[in-house]
Amino acid sequence: MKYDTLIVGAGPGGIFSAFELVKLNPELKVLVLEAGNPLEKRHCPIDGKKIKSCIRCKTCAIMNGFGGAGAFSDGKYNITNEFGGNLYEYIGKKEALDLMNYIDEINVAYGGENTRKFSTANSALKKKCLENDLHLLDASVRHLGTDINYIILKNIYEELKEKVTFKFNAYVTEIDKQEDGFVVKTKDEAFYGDKVIVSTGRSGSKWMQDICSHLGIDTKSNRVDIGVRVEIPAAIFEHITDEVYESKIVYRTKKFQDKVRTFCMNPHGVVVNENTNGIITVNGHSYEDEALYSENTNFALLVSNHFTEPFKNSNEYGESIARLSNMLGGGVIVQRFGDLIRGQRSTPSRIAESFLTPTLSATPGDLSLVIPKRQMDDIIEMIYALDKIAPGTASDDTLLYGVEVKFYNLQVDVDQNLETKHKGLYVIGDCSGVTHSLSHASASGVYVARQIVSK
Repeated sequence: MKYDTLIVGAGPGGIFSAFELVKLNPELKVLVLEAGNPLEKRHCPIDGKKIKSCIRCKTCAIMNGFGGAGAFSDGKYNITNEFGGNLYEYIGKKEALDLMNYIDEINVAYGGENTRKFSTANSALKKKCLENDLHLLDASVRHLGTDINYIILKNIYEELKEKVTFKFNAYVTEIDKQEDGFVVKTKDEAFYGDKVIVSTGRSGSKWMQDICSHLGIDTKSNRVDIGVRVEIPAAIFEHITDEVYESKIVYRTKKFQDKVRTFCMNPHGVVVNENTNGIITVNGHSYEDEALYSENTNFALLVSNHFTEPFKNSNEYGESIARLSNMLGGGVIVQRFGDLIRGQRSTPSRIAESFLTPTLSATPGDLSLVIPKRQMDDIIEMIYALDKIAPGTASDDTLLYGVEVKFYNLQVDVDQNLETKHKGLYVIGDCSGVTHSLSHASASGVYVARQIVSK
């Protein structure tokens, strides 16, 4: 079967590639191959009652399927070049911001018209952070919420399915270059395309490495972020989240001079499991609908780890730490901050007696047995630093869930068009190592679609 463009992965990069391709040229024959399920069939079996923890489904409904790992995220689209990837290094700062604003317009048009857009510009919080040796990064952020994000994806899919061919549960095993294009193979079928866009997200990191090796595409080592998800009463961070919603705060630790940052803040949200390549890690979601609010706020504290010679596989390092957590706790471990500081493991009774009710059923334990000392010291120092701008953060009852790991793909060798050395083969989104966010990944999809149509 021959197509003008084959798209591997129906995450934000793949979706917006398809969207822009058929918008600019409705005659194009486009096929999207997705390893997971359609949106309406993506259901995590964890219900908190009969099933309380990850049962390692064949395809993780949280990580795979239409919408990608971002489908059940809290739907935060950060419009900035300060974090979320380095797309601007390839296409220019103005172009990157213009594309992110274009994505925002689409999200608003397809169901996000009543959502709020926040900004850290001229924020009083920025001054407060600087006074305490913390640094608030500038950004505009559209918070869709997990509920509205789902509606937008559903609306986009309803329109796209009439113009684009989708094949779900279609795990791609091989991509081969041919004289007049490419052949993309699944277990049972082969598809031919003049152009191929690869957009398999973070969960496709190992797969992408194999594809690059097979095609002789150079890659270089990237980083891995290791940390915990912090859960506190929502009131503690309310003065921050009410003003800017998503605050990316960076701190350089005194002890090791490492950078620690807040990530993925979820006011009145819930903590959730994630299954990445069979490894259970932790994440957070939040909703736009106030009826779905919890009494807590959660966010990640992440320490970036960059490696030099001779070690090159940063993801394996992160995976080994996550596996240790899974081995000790059967999945995610939760610990009270006070227990951690006193050098004692949390127990079910200590968690139950806390004034804070956990939103995720995790195994009480000792994170110091899992997270290396350097990163743990960084996290503890950051919590005390945040306590200066949000008193109560360093409370005994503050909950730490671990581990949270953000895997980054090896940086794939692509040019300014995000095209590999094999002309017609593009690598976009988080699997490229170029982007690390919903907005940047989506923008890269639109950018490549425009390159293809212009040619």
